[in-house]
Amino acid sequence: MEREFWTRLNKLTNINNSNNKTPMSHIAFLPIKGEVRRGVLSMAKVIEGLYYAESHEYVRVEGEYGYIGITDYAQDQLGNVVYVDMPEVDDEVTAGEEFGAVESVKAASDLFSPVSGTVVEINEALEDEPELINKDAFANWIIKVELADKSELDNLMDAAAYEAICK
Repeated sequence: MEREFWTRLNKLTNINNSNNKTPMSHIAFLPIKGEVRRGVLSMAKVIEGLYYAESHEYVRVEGEYGYIGITDYAQDQLGNVVYVDMPEVDDEVTAGEEFGAVESVKAASDLFSPVSGTVVEINEALEDEPELINKDAFANWIIKVELADKSELDNLMDAAAYEAICK
C-alpha cells in the first residue's frame, strides 16, 4: 500500500524525472500550519513586531512614521484586489476612522486607520497595480503617516493576539 502511494505520488509530481535524480525516499513532507476552507489550505501570514487592528489593518512603525496596510488575512478574504482608494498626501487620518477603501472582484471594504497622523506618502505603485496587495500585503503598504500619538499603538494587537482572532 505504501509503495503504491509513493508510485502514484511520483507520477503526479514527476519528481523522479531525468532532470532530478532525488529518490522519493529522501523527500520529507512536513505538516503545514493553516486553516482549511472549502478544501483549500489557507495560510494567513502574521508578522511579529507589527501592530494590528481588529478591522484587519496593520501598522509597521519606523521612528516617527507608520506604514499602514491591510493584513494578509484581509487580502485573502477579499480575493483579487482591483482598486485601492487612498487619501492624498497631507490629509489627516484619525484612529478608528475611515481613510479609504479596497475593492476586489468579490467585495469592497472600507479601510480604517489604526492610528492618527498626517499622510506623508501614498504607495503610488498600487494605483497601477492594486494586485500587489495580493502578492504581499505586508510589503505593499497603502499609506505612510507621521504618527500624531504613539500611545495609540497601545490600543492595537500584537501578532499573537491578531493571529488568535483570525482562527
